[in-house]
Amino acid sequence: MHNSPSLSSFYLLKLIVLFMMMSCHKNGKYTKIKGTTTDDSLLSTALIPDDDFLGNEACATCHTVQFNDWQGSHHDKAMQIASRATILAKFEGESFNSQGINSHFFTKNSEFYVNTEGPDGNYHDYKIIYTFGLTPLQQYIVQFPDGKYQCLRTAWDTKNNKWFDLYPEFKIVHSEWLHWSKGGLNWNNMCADCHATNVRENYDETQDSYNTKFSILNVSCEACHGPGKKHIDQVKKLGSAYNSEQTYMQMTAKISSEQLVDQCARCHMRREQFSENYNYQGTLLDHYFPQLIESPIYYPDGQILDEDYVYGSFIQSKMYKNDVSCKDCHDSHSLKLKYEGNALCYQCHEPKTYNNVDHHFHEGIDEATQCVNCHMTGRTYMGNDYRRDHSFRIPRPDLSIKYDTPNACNQCHTDKNNDWAWQAFKQFYGVPDYNHFSEQLAAGIAGEVNGHIGLYELAKDHTQPDIARASAIKALQNYNMQNNIDDFIAYLNDPSTLVRGATIDVLSEVNSTDFLNYLLPKLNDHKRTIRVKAFYALGYIKENDIPETYKAPYKKAKKEFWSYIKINSDFSGGQAKKGSYYQKQGDLIKAKEAYLKALNIDNQNNMIRSNLANVYYNLGEKNNAEEAFREVIKQEPDFGLTYYSLALLLAELERTEDAIIEMKEAYRLIPSHKKIIYNLSLLYDKNKNFKEAEKVLISGIKLYPKNEELLYALAFHYSNQSQKQKGLAIINKLIKISPQNSHYKSLMDKIKQIQ
Repeated sequence: MHNSPSLSSFYLLKLIVLFMMMSCHKNGKYTKIKGTTTDDSLLSTALIPDDDFLGNEACATCHTVQFNDWQGSHHDKAMQIASRATILAKFEGESFNSQGINSHFFTKNSEFYVNTEGPDGNYHDYKIIYTFGLTPLQQYIVQFPDGKYQCLRTAWDTKNNKWFDLYPEFKIVHSEWLHWSKGGLNWNNMCADCHATNVRENYDETQDSYNTKFSILNVSCEACHGPGKKHIDQVKKLGSAYNSEQTYMQMTAKISSEQLVDQCARCHMRREQFSENYNYQGTLLDHYFPQLIESPIYYPDGQILDEDYVYGSFIQSKMYKNDVSCKDCHDSHSLKLKYEGNALCYQCHEPKTYNNVDHHFHEGIDEATQCVNCHMTGRTYMGNDYRRDHSFRIPRPDLSIKYDTPNACNQCHTDKNNDWAWQAFKQFYGVPDYNHFSEQLAAGIAGEVNGHIGLYELAKDHTQPDIARASAIKALQNYNMQNNIDDFIAYLNDPSTLVRGATIDVLSEVNSTDFLNYLLPKLNDHKRTIRVKAFYALGYIKENDIPETYKAPYKKAKKEFWSYIKINSDFSGGQAKKGSYYQKQGDLIKAKEAYLKALNIDNQNNMIRSNLANVYYNLGEKNNAEEAFREVIKQEPDFGLTYYSLALLLAELERTEDAIIEMKEAYRLIPSHKKIIYNLSLLYDKNKNFKEAEKVLISGIKLYPKNEELLYALAFHYSNQSQKQKGLAIINKLIKISPQNSHYKSLMDKIKQIQ
């Protein structure tokens, strides 16, 4: 606390990098997210030669049943060369109009075309090269001259045999990232890694072009089981002496349930990619790090909101905890459900107990008595693709009332409200007497005043799912962590890789040498993702200042970090991460360059634009900083923190009247924000509008009666206005809160001297 209050230093918006990846990836040898027992220090990201992948027919010779099951599956048809046999849509001259864009589909010389709006805003004919997917929708892929393959925004509904818009509610301009010809629907970086085998993206940042390669077009046998060459050579060499225990293959029948889930997760989770090449070495968390439970991907209680591709919800479940895996419900090769209806659940759950009106309270045999409709509610993505939440949770209408989260009761009883559902739930089942992590997590993610208490409890509860604990730690960055910083740092050594990763992510936003001795050992972590995160978190330290003991692991992590940046350089988030790293290093010119590249990829990403504004400010480019903030306001007029940042900039430029205008707007949008209250009062005071300065501070103290910064500012205000009695009343409150604070005592002496 200083002797007199002053305007806060220029506000730095935290960089949040969300990689909006449409699909995910497979795994190698063996993955154990919950443990830290494998030593992956010798892993490489070396390419696997195409010749090591022998193709599906080579597998069919010995594995006929499995091959036949796989044929025709979603994996088999994940991607195909466009032909009349593979294209399910008509392409007979039909037209489809959505959001003012007309697409015309036709055939010419036995080839398939669409005439639609291109990246320049004009209409062109585009040839269809590949089909993408099978059911309930099929997309079509166009090749551009720069090696980019783009998925059309208009898709074919294979159930209703009609064209439809994937984003019918969004008017998307041709220059935006979400336009079909831009990054949002780019096959090379959004889709290829999971819809083909042994993919190498090969992005050239200098040319903004691709030379993407793959060994096999679809999700082949070897996509899951790894390259077959060594395996087949081994079988031929050993003959009857061949021992399947020593196979080179991945995802075999002998692996544990947990390992299988983690290996399927590579293509069934929303995640961030860390390795430049996936080569089946190491484990899942050497190559990818999953999206944690955060808004707007999940509801505050962990239910799916945006698409999570199953893994992120499944590892929240008791099923996962009790060694249920994908293959217990889905056939590993056909991918079909193993049983129809409730018979699937009755593999483990006793029908006498659960197929009973005393359990589900619904008469008859219909949709209302299906287990999945109460415990696996879902959402529709990509226009018509209904996907179920795999967290297998009990409906909680009480949480719906508190946090506006969905529950199964109201998804069926749409004419009723959450209060009705909660009363019915209590009548049938009573008040829940169990501890589910969603209660603590929802309160913290929703930002409740004491939500951090539940987050700390959840983070340290090792009986809860790792993803819930890690998400609790991530949510703690929205609270003041100083009081529990020692406990927080302890999570750097947690046995869960997810928890360690989340902890480093939070600490990486704090550029302080206070954490140096805690973060340096993480450069030696046995998971590549953690080493990369640790390197980034240490970005504010120059390489020459790294202690000798950590020089070698630092250099290794540095190489891995730049490999990670390279594979993500075609995403705005990847360029933003690079910019943030350079910002930490103090290289503002390179930071500006990276942020500008990020905005060139996605001009609507205003978190990046806000970071760029800060770089402009620190470079002395004040006009550019103001222009950047005003562009954010133009695009997102209801985001209060931008007005706050702009107001602070204007205040430092001595444009007090303009600063007040922007700070008042920030106050209108976020009236409970302590820093906004504090700084608005100071601006009023500087402009000699003392009555408004007092009024704003009093409003803040009503919200935060023990906030020392606001109380001190008000006491200081009364001191300057020679209002002795009011000043003494406030300063006495402060001294009761912090009796040893010498600044408070000095201010009290000053106020007492007022005549």
